[in-house]
Amino acid sequence: MATAKSKKKSNTSKDDLLSLYREMLLIRRFEEKAGQLYGMGLIGGFCHLYIGQEAVVVGLEAAAEEGDKRITSYRDHGHMLACGMDPKGVMAELTGREGGYSKGKGGSMHMFSLEKHFYGGHGIVGAQVPIGAGLAFSDKYRENGRVTFTYFGDGAANQGQVYETFNMAALWDLPVIFVIENNQYAMGTAMGRSTSTPDIYTRGEAFGIPGEAVDGMDVLAVKAAGMRAVAHCRAGKGPYILEMKTYRYRGHSMSDPAKYRTREEVQKVRETRDAIEHVRELLLQGKHASEDELKAIDKEIKAVVSEAADFARESPEPAPDELWTDIYA
Repeated sequence: MATAKSKKKSNTSKDDLLSLYREMLLIRRFEEKAGQLYGMGLIGGFCHLYIGQEAVVVGLEAAAEEGDKRITSYRDHGHMLACGMDPKGVMAELTGREGGYSKGKGGSMHMFSLEKHFYGGHGIVGAQVPIGAGLAFSDKYRENGRVTFTYFGDGAANQGQVYETFNMAALWDLPVIFVIENNQYAMGTAMGRSTSTPDIYTRGEAFGIPGEAVDGMDVLAVKAAGMRAVAHCRAGKGPYILEMKTYRYRGHSMSDPAKYRTREEVQKVRETRDAIEHVRELLLQGKHASEDELKAIDKEIKAVVSEAADFARESPEPAPDELWTDIYA
């Protein structure tokens, strides 16, 4: 179905559009497969899927540079893939296998990659926000020009530690971009029932932190906003807030039946605002790709995801003595 967005012409190059399309499609197909593996009992514990929100992290990664850092909450698989972490290692970690990024000990919520500057994956709501400011502090101390993307949700935005962090980040002019992934529901609570302001980014005004609301279902709008935020931080002007108005298609986690909203609500967003469909239509309308070429990309990505799932199944479970490695005491 054609969307209002698709009627706008894009001045983004063919290669850039195809890259954004591939990255978003990889996340979606990966998450669909993760959902299947969870249903088969191959993924234990919690599992929070990113389906619907792909444009946020893909757009912001397009604005990032080598050496920039990222930290997020438990809905983190998309962030891992977007920053270049190997789908095989991510899927193996989800299934608790030795070949996973945390050797099968972290699972869905606690992966880490120093190579890709990915600092988690955090299970405590809002706990990653002060850590993100700490990462930015280290970059400011080193004067290396790096920026930290600190992701959290609309529910976490009501946590006190977020505002303590805003205060310190503003006081010390830290190069941190606070990314609020506002998917409209804090678990099962609609934003309007839990948040006193219509926009969350405006809460930074009390600390002198500039920010803006962004259509988080439009990857090009996300990238443009990301470029503005990154330029602000790299210029030494301190933190910046981006509130991404996005939407998740699945429940809060795999155990959530999502009865707090109607099927019609979800279907309407899928049909009129889907981020991947938007870029697909731009590619077709701009004659950058044919239907057959896009089908070939989808087939290629499905093969990558299937290979990741096979790798996860074949990777052994960690040995019992692995319990005693990578700990502080």
